[in-house]
Amino acid sequence: MMKIAIIGGGAIGLLFAHYLNENHEVRVYIRNSTQLQKLRIKGLTIERKGIRRNAPVKAFHFKEWKGEEDLTIIAVKQYSIPDVVKDLSEMNTSQSGSFLFLQNGMGHLKWAEMLEAENVYVGSVEHGALKSEPDTVLHTGIGVTKVAALKGDVESLSKISESVSCYFPFKFAENHIEMLIEKLIVNCVINPLTAVLRVRNGELLTNKYYYQLFLRLFDEVSAILGISDKAGSLTHVKSVCEETGMNRSSMLKDIEEGRETEIDAILGYILEEAERKKMSAPYSESLYCQIKGRE
Repeated sequence: MMKIAIIGGGAIGLLFAHYLNENHEVRVYIRNSTQLQKLRIKGLTIERKGIRRNAPVKAFHFKEWKGEEDLTIIAVKQYSIPDVVKDLSEMNTSQSGSFLFLQNGMGHLKWAEMLEAENVYVGSVEHGALKSEPDTVLHTGIGVTKVAALKGDVESLSKISESVSCYFPFKFAENHIEMLIEKLIVNCVINPLTAVLRVRNGELLTNKYYYQLFLRLFDEVSAILGISDKAGSLTHVKSVCEETGMNRSSMLKDIEEGRETEIDAILGYILEEAERKKMSAPYSESLYCQIKGRE
């Protein structure tokens, strides 16, 4: 049994808390005091395929984290990473332990590398999850969590992958850049298009006009990122789109609920790469500007 800290009370943080809490000692650290009280009183509820389960969960304020756990999972959005990493560096008195970052995009890498720790990992989460209440998460699509080491080795994480539910598998990747780019392409194509068109993921494939945009955007992004196996990459993006067909993407939900999106970490990164390589990116630029305008 491992002691695991989860920082962040969004859909992914709560999803990890539920599945890891089954066989490990989990503590969830959040800043929102209303959510904190709800989790302490009511526990954490998960719904999968229409069936709800509830279990008690240990919840604390973010300021109470001291780095005493074997593993700290950072499940906040990309734009919160600079502040969170600065706080963790000041609060982590032992300068030891292991950290796992679960952000979209690539912007968190430079911050993750700043942490003084034995092991630093990055993960790519391919599950569908939706937080319907502060204490309730819906597991809307069963996927996989891919993990690669930035620093150290993945040995200590094998305890987790051996112990988790069949609904929550882990896979280990050799190359963290390749792993994150595979996820980045998915996020670049599905998230901005669904957010601007205001449709569920699956409609990008079933509506022939949206599918045209889907293919053009994929071509542009994969060219800018220099993807060698374009056919394999396109198959992967389409399969994620099909598997999460009924889902509303996280970016669409952020737009609908008036929250900041992760567009800077996703298409913002593509536009920086395009500028660096002196390539044009009309689809990415158009979608980026529309989403920044909505924000």
